[in-house]
Amino acid sequence: MEGFSLEEVKRAQEIVYQHVKPTPQYAWPQLCEAAGCEFWLKHENHTPIGAFKVRGGLVYMNAVARDPSVGDLVTATRGNHGQSIPYAARLHNKIVHVYAPESNSLEKNVAMRAWGARLHLEGPDFESAVAAAGSHADKDNLHMVPSFHRNLVLGVATYGYELMTEVDGLDAIYVPVGMGSGATSLIAIRDMLGVATKIIGVVSTEADAIAQSFSAGEIIATNSAQTFADGVATRVPHPEAFEVLRTGLDRVVTVSDDEVAEAIRLIYATTHNIAEGAGAAATAAVMQERDRCQGKRVAAILTGGNIDRDWLIKILDGKTPEL
Repeated sequence: MEGFSLEEVKRAQEIVYQHVKPTPQYAWPQLCEAAGCEFWLKHENHTPIGAFKVRGGLVYMNAVARDPSVGDLVTATRGNHGQSIPYAARLHNKIVHVYAPESNSLEKNVAMRAWGARLHLEGPDFESAVAAAGSHADKDNLHMVPSFHRNLVLGVATYGYELMTEVDGLDAIYVPVGMGSGATSLIAIRDMLGVATKIIGVVSTEADAIAQSFSAGEIIATNSAQTFADGVATRVPHPEAFEVLRTGLDRVVTVSDDEVAEAIRLIYATTHNIAEGAGAAATAAVMQERDRCQGKRVAAILTGGNIDRDWLIKILDGKTPEL
């Protein structure tokens, strides 16, 4: 994937900001005290779909809508991408078929349907949903919206531009990695601005394909991705994204479900914001690396707040959801 020019990012901002205003980043004092450093939290939970993915969907659909050969669409998701694409598609009177795993978040399913998605539940995991979506696209000649695409990344990059131009001198940004649009967008903006900020990927110990691949220098698929942090529950890294991550990330940190649950409790207690599993993963990594962050200025991306209420109740009661 080629990097972005400032002109491209500015154009993406024009598209995104028609519907999504810039999200805030705060150095919450109690959270800074807990982390032992100057710790900025970027609130991508403050968007119309409660997650960062909406930015990419708007830019992607803006380009697709100009192609008269494109009719209805199909895509696969664990939830937030599956809200983003229907949210943007409805602005262009497009129908979107969304495939998700059978075990997908019930409340994310409801939200996807609310934005107009025609939802199909298929298979045990994200990769199964991708295969089913591809088959549907081939059978009915629909436009397949990928999970990773330069225009998706360009839209998402608007949050990194906001963060890195609002907060000077960040030593590091921690970001969860699923299919890679968030992490690759931060790498692109960091490189475009010419700053020295380290981008640190965060994955689950139960879905560590990215961590294994980063360590090996080549793509390694895993047999399962059983984590309640569904936004990072992928078994196979995207090849194009991995090429950017392989050279652009400083390192990859793995966090357990227990650590993610504790980070959700910490974010709620110190900021009164609700984070979903993947949304809290970056904060969990900062807490794991607390000693390493001493005296530094770091940020974490709270990528979304779309967590099922039953899981949230359990987590706030001191437990970790079991799959």
